[in-house]
Amino acid sequence: MRRLFVLTATILFCLPCASILRAQSAIPPDWCRALPRPEYKSLERVFVHEPWFEVYKIQPGVFAIYEPHQAEETISYLIVGTKQALLFDTGMGIGDLHSLVSRLTSRPIVVLNSHTHNDHVGDNWQFPFIFGMDTAFTRNNAKGSRTDAQSELGKGMVCGDLPKNFNPATYATKPWKISLAVHDGFKINLGAGHVLEIIATPGHTPDAICLLDRANGLLFTGDTYYPAPIWLYRPETDLDAYVASVKRIAALQPQVKIVLGAHNIPVADPSVLPRLVAAIESVRAGKGEVTPGGEGQEIHTLDGISFLLRAR
Repeated sequence: MRRLFVLTATILFCLPCASILRAQSAIPPDWCRALPRPEYKSLERVFVHEPWFEVYKIQPGVFAIYEPHQAEETISYLIVGTKQALLFDTGMGIGDLHSLVSRLTSRPIVVLNSHTHNDHVGDNWQFPFIFGMDTAFTRNNAKGSRTDAQSELGKGMVCGDLPKNFNPATYATKPWKISLAVHDGFKINLGAGHVLEIIATPGHTPDAICLLDRANGLLFTGDTYYPAPIWLYRPETDLDAYVASVKRIAALQPQVKIVLGAHNIPVADPSVLPRLVAAIESVRAGKGEVTPGGEGQEIHTLDGISFLLRAR
């Protein structure tokens, strides 16, 4: 969970055998005890036989695919049109996402990632057609990584049991192929005029994007915004670019009915967008509450919005 679990989330910790993980899962970590999150009670649950995931219907043809059993609490989104469907992120790569989405739609599926950190591209390899932002960061991450994946299985990172066919000792983000390089402003037609537009929002990573569904007033924000400390401490983060990006999406507020982030809780009110701008600008000016956030990191909080930054 990104709200409370920042100390161990950055430790590279490899567990050699499933028995150790099973022993750890018998004692739920603190973040796990807080689940289920009350906000999910207002959403329509879609029951599917893939126990690693929970699925919620945001509106007809739009599904939030939630992974509550790992500390990132990653959320991917399936958006179904009349001719094809778009899968916005593929999560951790721990559960069988392909099997799940095949039960939700029979349409051909295109994958697009909000950015290419390992917890958002884990099951890219399962899908034959992937749009990738035209950046060196994207191309490098498409090669996969064992180290980043193994860090997600550290002590206290898993809540409950891992899937039966999952082997933690060999867990890695598998390589995946970019089928088509895309860019800011690129539009994806799902059929019958249902168009999704890429909004480049670099900052969290060089290839970070948001996805705008103008017709339905939906803004999918990836890791540019989610309701927990937003990670802005890694080497690939550019704070100047992040500020410019959040100003850009805040300008879209009049067109947006729902903001859909990539961790913890899927639905937020669009009023959070200008607050996000004010919070990051104030934090950079030295305002807000500061608490420890792990080795070399601090959590800066203002107006209920938090950022995990490098310690000053």
